[in-house]
Amino acid sequence: MKRLPIGISSFKEIITENYVYVDKTEFICKLKELGKYYFLSRPRRFGKTLFVDTLREVFEGNKELFKGLYIYGRWDWSRSYPVIHISFAEGVVRSLEELNQKIYEILDNNQKRLGISCEYKSFSGCFGELIEKSVVKYKNRAVILIDEYDKPILDNITDPELAQELREGLKSLYSVIKGQDANIEFVFMTGVSKFSKVSIFSGLNNLEDISVDQRYNAICGYREEDILTYFQDYLAGKDIKDIRKWYDGYSWDGISRVYNPFSVLNYFAKGEFRNYWFESGTPGFLIKLLKERNYYIPDLENLEVGESLIGSFDLDFIEPENILFQAGYLTIVGKRWLGNRLFYRLRYPNLEVKASLTDYLLKAYSFDLKLKEQNQSTLYQALVAKDLLKIKEIMQSHFSSIPYDWYRKNRINEYEGYYASVFYSYFASLGLDIVVEDSSSKGKVDMTVLMEDGIFIFEFKVLDKEPGKALAQLKARGYADKYKSKNLPLYLIGIEFDKEDKNIKEFQWEKI
Repeated sequence: MKRLPIGISSFKEIITENYVYVDKTEFICKLKELGKYYFLSRPRRFGKTLFVDTLREVFEGNKELFKGLYIYGRWDWSRSYPVIHISFAEGVVRSLEELNQKIYEILDNNQKRLGISCEYKSFSGCFGELIEKSVVKYKNRAVILIDEYDKPILDNITDPELAQELREGLKSLYSVIKGQDANIEFVFMTGVSKFSKVSIFSGLNNLEDISVDQRYNAICGYREEDILTYFQDYLAGKDIKDIRKWYDGYSWDGISRVYNPFSVLNYFAKGEFRNYWFESGTPGFLIKLLKERNYYIPDLENLEVGESLIGSFDLDFIEPENILFQAGYLTIVGKRWLGNRLFYRLRYPNLEVKASLTDYLLKAYSFDLKLKEQNQSTLYQALVAKDLLKIKEIMQSHFSSIPYDWYRKNRINEYEGYYASVFYSYFASLGLDIVVEDSSSKGKVDMTVLMEDGIFIFEFKVLDKEPGKALAQLKARGYADKYKSKNLPLYLIGIEFDKEDKNIKEFQWEKI
């Protein structure tokens, strides 16, 4: 049985030490055939670094490593290229001085590996000299591979002034590429975010962004056929439907999907469904941004956004949808043209991300974390028991636990969607099947929770002069009609919040 390559990004080590390798070399052939300058954005721990290292081994001509792989008989192994490898994947940079030092170290490592000595003192001058001298020494144009190009910026995103300084420093490095076209054979850059070409790439207008290109959707991550083929030995006693539910669903074209490789490998190793990928990083900045923007959290179930909101990332205009998509918390499930504008439909890729992100959000909206954990456990039991009064009690206890001073500092209770966002996050964090803005012939209901033995239909309102409007609307508009054919108990639940009392004021329900 081959070993699981958890945390291993060295292609040579994977091949020579008997690890499972999911063949991605077909994409290398395609990239080389169709272009020269490429950029790829993918979430963290998605295989970007391994793909870059595979590119390095290919261009350096290490043919024997590729026996049995797609590329072996399709590549011209008689030619090898000098490869300049720049990676910011390791360590954290906390100042412009540290960034400059990091760049010098990276360039020095490349000089030693290529047997070249640079005379220029500036790192931009050294980078250009390194390219030119490598071409002369190896009698072939240079290949430039840049991994995690944006990590120094993203590591400091909570400090906008420093992040902008680092962006300018990186811009000075990457701008060298523009003037070296005659000496360059191939360029491949990866990162989590996609910054605008104007802000960081300085004239590299020929850099082809393949991030949402249908041809490269599976360049990182595992297709289901990969799971069934390469991991046969690990599938015994496991249900692919459960693995799909937890870890599949990532798409950058809205058509084909891939599994999260980090979570899949850890699941095969440990045998338990856990939030492996989510727990490997904390979305603190994102949570803070969602709170500051008073974001309506149920919308994450089904968003439609314009191309610009999932496109280039701008430090001056940070949008939640942009970060949610590029960081891997939302994925593309469809797209359509409206006139000359392209719109994408986004939602959670899978159970791991949905349950984990909403649980993290719920922590941000909670004051008593112990009570939050107890409430989640009790809520699930109440749903199973169809104990609607217990659900009311649970939610009231949550809002009651938040001190007045917390509201005074945040003023979040003035945001009407806050109450519905907390309510939704409780249910979503349990991994339940939820439909928000559930459509019927007479309108849309706020939230529907689908369980095997019952359906719960919720309408949320901020208290008006006349209480009871939420339940009355559910009944008047016949929101339950579409589910009557399922022959399951149906519960209409109208919930009305009081902004002054900062709690649930009306909780009315009716069983159909």
